[in-house]
Amino acid sequence: MDTHALPQVAVGAMVFRHGAVLLVKRAHMPGKGLWAIPGGRVDTGETLADAARREVMEETGIVIDPGEPIYAFDYIEREQDGSLRFHYVIVDLAAAYVSGEPTGGDDALEARFMTPAEIASERLSRSTLDLLKRVGFIP
Repeated sequence: MDTHALPQVAVGAMVFRHGAVLLVKRAHMPGKGLWAIPGGRVDTGETLADAARREVMEETGIVIDPGEPIYAFDYIEREQDGSLRFHYVIVDLAAAYVSGEPTGGDDALEARFMTPAEIASERLSRSTLDLLKRVGFIP
């Protein structure tokens, strides 16, 4: 069996501080150039919480305390010929800010805390928009 055809498990972390949410500008596909909740693939043997902690640190330099899952979804992208390009099963966790100032790292071009007003003028991934609306952060 081709393991590249299997869905990949990924995690994201929703982190708030002073009325703003932590977002990263993606450097790679999927979502290259879009702002999104920080996160990434879960390594074999790694818990969702450990993966969220690691990914947020790698992408933003922020230390978090991961909490419970708040959103789960499939991200499926196909080539023009219909073949599978990406299939991720993503679980977003609530997470408490612990320390640090955001700086883009790993596969994030930028990282910053954004208010709802700042988000209105930026390009966000569809799943991030859906999640921020679902939790009432943006209308």
